[in-house]
Amino acid sequence: MSQDPENPEAPVEHPITSELDLHTFRPNEISSLLPEYFRECRERGLFEVRVIHGKGSGTLREGVHRLLDTLPEVASYRLGDETTGGWGATLVRLKPK
Repeated sequence: MSQDPENPEAPVEHPITSELDLHTFRPNEISSLLPEYFRECRERGLFEVRVIHGKGSGTLREGVHRLLDTLPEVASYRLGDETTGGWGATLVRLKPK
């Protein structure tokens, strides 16, 4: 979760949708964020999630992919295409609960 600038100790709620933009999170938050977010998506019946990590140097994308490889709830993933963000986004298919 990202922090409220007025109260850095308080977590900020983010809506659970089929899209997660990682630009609002610190890199060290990703390893706990993704499993939590995917758990909530599955609870809501969302099994396809677009994770936006940006193009940049590719470091965040590579880290996201390494993490996805370890998560048992991930059925598959692939980079976006020209309509879904190209290599700045990863499309994740989650296993049903």
